[in-house]
Amino acid sequence: MLTVRGRVKTLDGSVNRFGDPVVIYYIRCGCMQKHMPDPQSFVPLTPAIAHILLALADRDRHGYAIMQEVERLTDGAARMGPGTLYGTIKRMIASGLLEEADERPDPELDDERRRYYRATALGRAVLAAETTRMATLLGAARAKRVR
Repeated sequence: MLTVRGRVKTLDGSVNRFGDPVVIYYIRCGCMQKHMPDPQSFVPLTPAIAHILLALADRDRHGYAIMQEVERLTDGAARMGPGTLYGTIKRMIASGLLEEADERPDPELDDERRRYYRATALGRAVLAAETTRMATLLGAARAKRVR
């Protein structure tokens, strides 16, 4: 973690004033976290968690936009209902994979009741670990000529 003009450079290289998970934990809980969870401890992910993290990989989204992105990414093969989506989001926030985004798009173009979500540094690391795991599995399947 580097400090750049009063801002924190996070593990993924982005610069954000309070982007470091340790700082966020301290601000929210008032104490230091014992340790950062190992991303490998979350793998393998459930399909719902993997799809949500993938939908949030490129930008913040609100719930309905996450559902649409999951459907788009899977060519309609995976459809996530609101119960699954919001229940999973609640668990992901509790485990530190997601957080509610503070920034919002232009209020004139957006409904103020919508909640926007983003993947945390831990969430991005967990998605990377899951992607690596799945690539290894796919490589093994191809080596055995499984289609």
